[in-house]
Amino acid sequence: MRLPSLQGRRLVSALLFAGAALVAGAVIGACTSDEDQQQAQAVEQQTQQDQDQPAAQVSGEPRGNTIQLIQDRGTLLCGVKQTQPLFGNRDEDGNVTGFDIEFCKAIAAAVLKDANAVEYVDASDASTRFELLADGQIDILIRTTTITSSRDMELDVDFAQTTFYTGQGFAVRKDSGIDSTSDMANASICVQTGTTTEQNVADHFTDIGLDYEPTGGLSQDVAAAFFEGRCDVLTADASDLASRIVVRDNADDYKILPQIISKEPLAPGVRDYDSDWKDVVNWVVHGLIRAEEIGLTQANVAAMASNPPNTEVARLLGVPFEGGSVSTLGFEVVDAQFIQRAIAAVGNYGEIYDREIGDAIPRDCTLNALARPLPSEAVDCGPGEGGIMYALPYR
Repeated sequence: MRLPSLQGRRLVSALLFAGAALVAGAVIGACTSDEDQQQAQAVEQQTQQDQDQPAAQVSGEPRGNTIQLIQDRGTLLCGVKQTQPLFGNRDEDGNVTGFDIEFCKAIAAAVLKDANAVEYVDASDASTRFELLADGQIDILIRTTTITSSRDMELDVDFAQTTFYTGQGFAVRKDSGIDSTSDMANASICVQTGTTTEQNVADHFTDIGLDYEPTGGLSQDVAAAFFEGRCDVLTADASDLASRIVVRDNADDYKILPQIISKEPLAPGVRDYDSDWKDVVNWVVHGLIRAEEIGLTQANVAAMASNPPNTEVARLLGVPFEGGSVSTLGFEVVDAQFIQRAIAAVGNYGEIYDREIGDAIPRDCTLNALARPLPSEAVDCGPGEGGIMYALPYR
């Protein structure tokens, strides 16, 4: 048999290659069609799952963008109490002042570079305060709110560092003959509705086997009822009780019992799934505490920033040390000087406490004192009597 010419062999090879390509294309096309169908089904299933879950849980990324909203708006919407002296109170001229208010200013200074760029939204009603946050009517809730597991898990709220440690106590008239809850059988007790306080007192009286008559309402209403003699006892956080009594002309007629029945760590709350915003709030609070620990004050912060004595101060204030680089502390959503601005606006934690609360609720040797031992701390509180307020490391 005569072999085909080279040209003929090339033609045959080309025809064979083309045929193979057509067959392969058909096979690949069929496979691709099957894969496309499977992918389409997977996408449909994922879409249904997405509809059933919060976006943050599906994507693994923060759902919120509160910092950008605040910066675009140019104002921080801070939900505060406006009926509690010392912590959050609106005076006759419309000015809102208090311990919690100072943290709103510090955060506004950190994020907006203006401590006055705050709108104080009334969150005095405890029963609706978390709705204000969840609905976006406020950016942050700072109004004597206790961290609890159920709130953290169920109410779409995430808590930052505790700003004030307190516990539930009881106020009575000095001439009432009441020295503890064991003397309160069938007493009428004024308690704010919709709070952990209401549940705590119910649990406590169940535990000690006594009946009582609860009188509920808003914070200012139950306080008024107590001072008008319409109930025998007022129960609330000990800090709240002190703030109610200290402003009264007849403050000496009342006493706060030494008995405390709960732990009430009060902290700012933000919406869940917005980690950047929570981080900023959290580290502003820690920064104010750390400033007190190392002696940074509203008066000296500018000088310290101009000539920092060490790397820690430089890092906290967002400035270079001896020609080194500036540390941003890992933050990308705010600039390096955000803590510096917060301190310049309101001072350190101790300055805020002294200015807004002072001797009305003594701080020395309480949980709200700085943790010991600290070299600069002169007060000897004895074993177990030191504070627990300290900042996490800035590094």
